[in-house]
Amino acid sequence: MSRRNFLIMPLVLAACKANAAVIETSGATMGTTYNVAAIDPDNAISQQDLRGAIEAALAEVNAQMSNWDASSEISRFNAQGAGAAQMSDGLARVMAAAQQVHLESDGQFDVTVGPLIDVWGFGAGQARVTAPSDDEIAAALEISGQERHLRLQGKQLEKSAQGVEIYLSGIGKGYGVDRVADAIASLGLTDYMVEIGGDLYTSGRNAQGMSWRIGIETPDVTGRSVLKVVGASDLGMATSGDYRNYFEQDGVRYSHLIDPRTGRPITHKTASATVMTENAMLADGWATAMLILGRERGLEIAERNDLAVMFVERNSGSDQPFAITQSSRFAELQA
Repeated sequence: MSRRNFLIMPLVLAACKANAAVIETSGATMGTTYNVAAIDPDNAISQQDLRGAIEAALAEVNAQMSNWDASSEISRFNAQGAGAAQMSDGLARVMAAAQQVHLESDGQFDVTVGPLIDVWGFGAGQARVTAPSDDEIAAALEISGQERHLRLQGKQLEKSAQGVEIYLSGIGKGYGVDRVADAIASLGLTDYMVEIGGDLYTSGRNAQGMSWRIGIETPDVTGRSVLKVVGASDLGMATSGDYRNYFEQDGVRYSHLIDPRTGRPITHKTASATVMTENAMLADGWATAMLILGRERGLEIAERNDLAVMFVERNSGSDQPFAITQSSRFAELQA
């Protein structure tokens, strides 16, 4: 599912509440990895129990939303011609969230941009070193456009033409995090962190009885370091960045973040955007939208919608290579 690099790194926890067990497990899913840490105050849950619940939740999400599984629900919809199909509860929930973010982000979050991502060579298993032609971009734009090509009504999803496809890489992984969180909660645990490829959800407190501490990575291609540490409890969180997946041609840098209106990579100075919100699904979608929007317009939308967003911009010509801007809600959460 993943078509972008994720930048949030959970910080290592060293201590533990007295008599409480810390259960940790990890694995592979959605083209990336997952990591879970859960506090079991009664020592009642085994790692096998935890892992079984996680794997069952992930299997269900992949069966609904994997673009790399030809038998998945979304792949079957993509393969059909123009017309409507009934969605499962899970897919209907994700598509409703995708529509919400699309409408509230000036259309900058768009689940139909797969053809544009592919034509620029950023699809799975693809790579290119030259920009596509104007004709190639125009052809991809013809079958892109969420508002133009998709119609959502309850659990019914309709597309306007053959070739229109939905890619959920910008929101489906966050939904996967939420489903895993639900599975952990069903075991009676209340303090845990779920992370899949950088998208995460935190519940309750960490092993020290504090908010979970999360490191946000410096958007620097030359190495990996933590730019800022934030606290999170009962929140979804995601970061999107433009600096891990790109190519250069004639001194021009082309990022994998595509503006759905122009069909071309973003060119502004915003290097990453971090969003904290009620669940990981919305954080995932909004992080993509905010990075494409950029700091100036993104901050206006964040303030209008009371969204917690942190933008990191390249600050060329300054002693500080990056500048941080926080929305009012983000600052409140960290106060």
